[in-house]
Amino acid sequence: MLSEEFVSTICGPPLSSNTAIAKDVSIYCHTLSPTFTVKSSFKKSSVPVNCLAVSETHIFAAQHAKAYVHVYSRLRGNQEAFVAFPERIQCLTLAGDVLVMGTTEGRLMLWETCTGRLVSTPARHVQPVSCVIATPTHILTGSDDSDIHVWSLSQLLEFETAAEAEPERSLSNHRAAITALAANESVSSSTNFAVSASKDKSCIIWNYQTGDALRTLIFPTFPLCLSLDPASRAVCVSCEDGSIYLEEFFGDKPLLGPDSEQASTVVQVSTPLGATQAETGSASCLSMSYDGTTLLTGHAKGQILRWDITENKTPVELANLNAAVTNVRFVSPFPTGKSAKAVFVVKPAQAKRKYVFDAQIDPLAAAQKARFDAMLMAIGFTRKELDDAVAAFEKSEAEKEAEEERKNRELADIAKKMSRE
Repeated sequence: MLSEEFVSTICGPPLSSNTAIAKDVSIYCHTLSPTFTVKSSFKKSSVPVNCLAVSETHIFAAQHAKAYVHVYSRLRGNQEAFVAFPERIQCLTLAGDVLVMGTTEGRLMLWETCTGRLVSTPARHVQPVSCVIATPTHILTGSDDSDIHVWSLSQLLEFETAAEAEPERSLSNHRAAITALAANESVSSSTNFAVSASKDKSCIIWNYQTGDALRTLIFPTFPLCLSLDPASRAVCVSCEDGSIYLEEFFGDKPLLGPDSEQASTVVQVSTPLGATQAETGSASCLSMSYDGTTLLTGHAKGQILRWDITENKTPVELANLNAAVTNVRFVSPFPTGKSAKAVFVVKPAQAKRKYVFDAQIDPLAAAQKARFDAMLMAIGFTRKELDDAVAAFEKSEAEKEAEEERKNRELADIAKKMSRE
């Protein structure tokens, strides 16, 4: 059985003088199954919403109303670095080993944690960047100015470019501040999509590489946060009134795909999966498990609730952290299989210097990749599978006859054993 782990953060002062909760702890690493426990914790942080990023080796936490990022080592269980930046960090995410940050000035900063290289873009948003997400090929930024910019990751990381970085396109259908973004992991321009949430009480499903708005979901109150199912089959949305919604993309009435029969691109959403109690308040953050059966929500009153999506039972309180819970993030139970990992981060530097890559090489990582994974991720058939198929057709007649005789003997032996019994 795979072990499920998640990371949670808090922001703000304690809600009560509860002596049972350790002081100064602000980041918790939990084990959800097989038994719920607090695996480890880190101190000296105040982490706002959308300001947490977790890798296999590190935890990155931007600080409330400050231009600082605290870096914690998951391997050693301590704070590894305190990193200062030119502007206050409003949100962040990871694109591989690159930490992508949105600032209060409306710009992007990209820090290569293995080299210390720091790339900064002009302020393309006119208000603070409220959320940022990464896909295999793109960066998406949402802002309080209601716009969403789509950036090419490879262009942002180019060397020796004279031109200022520009987004590939802007998505501007929303009419109020963007509160949340999520995207699937597809690399195909025909199947990748993103979901945005806004204070205009809507969520829009986009094909972000073409700029097309595929569906607009209208909610009774404005959505605060959202999370995609790991297989991109549905989206969970938390709204201001405490309601939790689960909207399937490919259900009985599909919102996407060739079987979609909706006459209008605008869909009114009115039936929630559930709602929180008044004393708990609305969920300020949420995350879905790797198998899509469990939803975790974090609340301003300090609670972390567990929702069983498959059976739709009453949510269970997992913990009360005695402060506003701002981020809940499941950690993937599957290893990335990368051939190199950053055991120590290299602090960013604006000055020009040698480009040095500091990482630990694992020469066996590629060899450990399962055959099934290689076939699943390949575009079409892999070269090995094609070569084996061609070789099978090119067998000589003698080899084919010998193989047929062997099969016949095996069948005859089985028949004899059955007759004796």
